[in-house]
Amino acid sequence: MSKRIMTVEDSTSLREMITFTLGEAGYEVAEAADGLDALAKLKGFKADLIITDLNMPNMNGIELTRSLRTDPGYKFAPIIFLTTESQLQKKQAAKEAGATGWIVKPFKPDQLLQVVRKVLG
Repeated sequence: MSKRIMTVEDSTSLREMITFTLGEAGYEVAEAADGLDALAKLKGFKADLIITDLNMPNMNGIELTRSLRTDPGYKFAPIIFLTTESQLQKKQAAKEAGATGWIVKPFKPDQLLQVVRKVLG
């Protein structure tokens, strides 16, 4: 059974690229446009990993991470930030919220897959 990944990204083209990259590698992928959309979709899609942007409308990645960490089903799920942000304080805020890792955009598909494989085992 393939691992399931929720990708949370407000850019449609980037979301599609992430989904394509992960799908080609054999992962089952669900997409969300922001944190609120992700929370709604995660009720019907049990993800093994969440990949989220930081800056999004309605609910950003840090707010999403904090919310997921209060849910028993996602308390320990890996959450990777995929964002243009590289400031140490933003990385620290994400880590304090419960983030597992951080990838800075632009990224190479191989880099994303390497991190995903490492996190999912």
